[in-house]
Parts: sequence; structure tokens; C-alpha cells
Amino acid sequence: MTAQTDPRPTADDTSPSPDAGRRPTARRIVLGTFGSLGDVHPYVALARELKRRGHRPSIATSAYWRPKVEQEGIDFSPVRPDAPDPDAMHDLMARLFDPRRGPKVVISEVMMPSLRESFEDTRAAAEGADLLVSHPLTFAVRLVAEAGGIPWASSVLAPMSFLSAFDPPTLPAAPALSGLRRLGPRFHRPLFRGFRLLVAPWERPWRRLRAELGLPPTGESPVFEGQHAPDLVLAMFSKLLGAPQPDWPPNAVVTGFSFFDRDSAEDDSPEELLRFLDDGPPPVVFTLGSSAVWAPGRFFNESLGAVRRLGCRAILLTGPEGANARPSGLPPGVLATGYAPYSGLFPRCAAIVHQGGVGTTAQAMRAGRPMLVVPHGFDQHDNADRVSRLGIARTLSRPRYTASRVADALRPLLDDPGFASRSAEVGHLVRAEDGPAAAADAIEALVSRGRAAR
Repeated sequence: MTAQTDPRPTADDTSPSPDAGRRPTARRIVLGTFGSLGDVHPYVALARELKRRGHRPSIATSAYWRPKVEQEGIDFSPVRPDAPDPDAMHDLMARLFDPRRGPKVVISEVMMPSLRESFEDTRAAAEGADLLVSHPLTFAVRLVAEAGGIPWASSVLAPMSFLSAFDPPTLPAAPALSGLRRLGPRFHRPLFRGFRLLVAPWERPWRRLRAELGLPPTGESPVFEGQHAPDLVLAMFSKLLGAPQPDWPPNAVVTGFSFFDRDSAEDDSPEELLRFLDDGPPPVVFTLGSSAVWAPGRFFNESLGAVRRLGCRAILLTGPEGANARPSGLPPGVLATGYAPYSGLFPRCAAIVHQGGVGTTAQAMRAGRPMLVVPHGFDQHDNADRVSRLGIARTLSRPRYTASRVADALRPLLDDPGFASRSAEVGHLVRAEDGPAAAADAIEALVSRGRAAR
């Protein structure tokens, strides 16, 4: 089977490039991130490209991800906070995916209480670094860069991180406001200023630590505009998902998505899955990614009800062991499995039902398959609206996710050739992008400018 039809991922070559001798001097580049697979995979892809070019990348994140990173031959540095114990995951994820309280939980209860530990761990990871790269939640990276005089670039994974008044995002706490997009900047600028006031109390630990380090005070919000580095912001998504806007940082570079989804160094696609795909027409895939799958509610039960109504084949990706119980008594033509690399699975599907995480959305776009998005929180509502406006998806809110509504939403995705045609067109365009290469080019240009300035 070819790479387009085989869920078993093919490893990219990470050996030094033949023209490595003509590239800038090898640099030690530390990539900070925090979160789920969707927050880790893009940086693994970028690190692999930097390593291929002869640089020395390192990923600094929760210790939980060490095996995934090191099996790719990439240096790893643990940075607190770590992932919670599996027994605590269900409660934490349920609270994180509360549309109204989720952002406060992740910032005030997860990140800021560990900020000092994150700073110390990041400072150790940054020893000898030529460049630090931050993720929107790695609040310590900017502090380490400023305190240590280390060049710093930032990155975002989804358009929502720019909070543009010209291209306003759909907000998880108030998705109905998306109907007011036409009001433009005159409405949204004051609205976003209100968000800054709301979030300001959450930022106090960051400002206290900044003062203790002897760094000058700043009026910038580390959650909003202050997360963006002054010299380079890597927008690690496709222009099809979000095009540059007048109020983006002027140094933002849209790279395209950075794809990686291998689960282990060995073949990690179950033979049962491969046989299932070979034994019948393309199935509908139901997945909640790697975070929302810990708080699925009735997602899988309602999905099975929709499958029975449609009479289609289906694959349920139910997550790691302990995330939730796999449904029992599956009807013929339905397979439940914990994980499969999306890059091989999605192109063999008829449609994809998912939570709207940017990593899952990116893989569905690249596969060129229509999708039904059921957003749970954070950037997922915004991603859902963006792919819907592209004409490749429909959206169904989580409270309305019932078997009958899912079946009704899926029928046009499966039967209307317009969805298939537009999805295939988008897939062709996304596959033509090379996110890791574009990001690596921007990083090399930045470190070269820094060297020349010295």
C-alpha cells in the first residue's frame, strides 16, 4: 500500500541534509511547548527538520512526553508542570473543557501555580541555547530569554491566538458572537480590551516573578499580545485556516502546518485496523483527539446511534487505556481502537467527526476529507467555524450531539459531491505546504541576523 492508503506512518529522513555544509552554523534551538499531542507533534516535526539541517534542537515540555521525543533522536528537557495522573485526568479535562471556565483553569490552576518551577526548568534547558521558541502557554520562556539575554521567537498553532479584530475568532464562552463578525474592529477592539481586564488577575504570578528577576515592568499581557516575540512569530498553520491580518504582529510568518503523528518507533497501526480498512468501503471516523477523549460524555454512544441510522461503516478512536471504556456490543462494520496515526487513517475515510483541535483539523484538511466538527473548548469553536466557512465541514454543538442530529449532519457530507470536491481541493493545497521547512527557514534567518548584529 502507498503512504496515501496505509495508516502505518513512514518516517521522514532526519539525517543531516546533503547541503548542510552550506547552511548557517549549527545552532542549539530549544522548543518549549505544553499540552496534548496537538501541542507536541508540531514541535517534533520542526525539531526533526532542524536536526536534518544539522542543528541541535531540543524540546522542553512535560516529562510525560520524554519517550515520544527521544525515540525520534531529539534531545529532551523536562519542564514542569507534568501531566496529571490518569486517575485525575477525567476530572481535570471535564473542567478544562467547560467553555466558560476552561481558560481560567488552565492558566490560573495549571500553569501559574507552577511558574517558578517552569522558570527554573526552562532556564536549565536553555543553558547554551542560541534561540528559545515559545508556545502560547509556556509563560516562563519569555522570562528566561529576557533574564538570560537569549534570543527568543514565539509560535502559535491556531489563528485564535492572534485575537484579531479584523478576523475575530469564535469564542468558546460565547459562540453566538460569531454572528457579529460583520461589525468589524470598531466592535471587537473594545470587546478584546475587556478580555484583557478579565484575565489580568490571572497574570499576577507572572508579573511578580518578572519583578523579582529585576526585569522592567511591561504593560503587555503575557496571555495576549505579550506572548508574541518582537523578532519572529511562527504562525504554524495554513493560510487556508487563517490569513494574515493588519493587527497581527508585523513579524509573523505563516508557515503552514507541521505534521507528525507517529506513536512509536515501531509500526503502531494494529493489524486489525488494516484488515478492517481493506475489507469494505471507506468508514466514518469518530475521534476526540488526545484531550477531550478523557471527557467524552455520550459522544461514542450517540455516534454509534448515528452509524446505525446511516448504515455506514465506522471506526471509533477511543483514546489511551483508562481514558474511557470502549463501547460493547459493536454492530457489524464498526471497529473501536485506541489510537491510529491520522496521517494514514484519514485519507482512507469517507468523513471525519472530531472535536476541532487544530492538530486533528489540520490532518483532516490534509487528507482532503469532509468533516463534522463538535467543538468542546478553547480554539476548537473557532477552528470549526473556519473549516465550515471553507466549505469542507459542518458544525454541531456538543449539547446537540445526538444520534439523529449526527446522522442528519453527516448525510450531506457523505452524499453531496460538492463537499468531497472542495475537501479534495483543500487537501491538495495543504499537502503542497511544508510547514517545518518554512519555520526552519525563518528560524535560521533570525539566528543569522542575531549573529551578524553581534
